[in-house]
Formats: sequence, structure tokens, C-alpha cells
Amino acid sequence: QVQLVESGGGLVQAGGSLRLSCATSGRTLSIYYMGWFRQAPGQEREFVGTIHRTFDVTHYADSVKGRFTISRDNSKNTVYLQMNSLKPEDTAVYYCAAAFGGNPRYETSYTDWGQGTQVTVSS
Repeated sequence: QVQLVESGGGLVQAGGSLRLSCATSGRTLSIYYMGWFRQAPGQEREFVGTIHRTFDVTHYADSVKGRFTISRDNSKNTVYLQMNSLKPEDTAVYYCAAAFGGNPRYETSYTDWGQGTQVTVSS
């Protein structure tokens, strides 16, 4: 099992930037992919992006491609989500999660989740 704690959320104006962090502990060496998801009010949780634990392989949702970047610092067991050119429709609770196998684009592949951090983008 992996414990995950997100931080860095907040209120930002449209066009601004935020960087979210996800600190992990526990069975971090067994992680296959670390993913970011988000859930807006009244909507289902959706895939944002993911990064392989070891190799520089990333996948992004089309809605954030070119604006969001996922990176990791394995020495700190931390994954980051750099969000640029933010839009009001990016407003959501953002979650990080750990997958130990499966398709990294599918939410069902992720078994361990953080508590989420709120991102609000004002217009």
C-alpha cells in the first residue's frame, strides 16, 4: 500500500499557473505509474495525466495536453503536476493515485489515492 498526500491547490485567475505536489510513502518501489485525476462538481472523476515511475513516459488527456506537465523526483518520492494557462473549466478537486499494473489511462488501474486538493480558476 502507498500513502499519498497532495498539496499546492488554491485559487488562481484564468491564464495563471499552479504546481501540485503528491508526496508518497510506503511501497513506492512497487509503483508502476503515478496518475493525476480530477473531479469537478457534479461530474465524474476524469483522467488528467500519468507518469511512469522509472522511465520518462507520460500520457495526458487531450484537454490538458500542452498546458499541464507531470514530473517526478524519486529521491523525494514526489510527483508534480505543473498547470499552466489555467482555464475556469480546470476547476476541480485534483487527486493523485498509484497504479501497480494495468493500463495507466484507466482509473480502475489505480488502487491507492490521495485525499485531493482543490483548484479553483476564476474568470
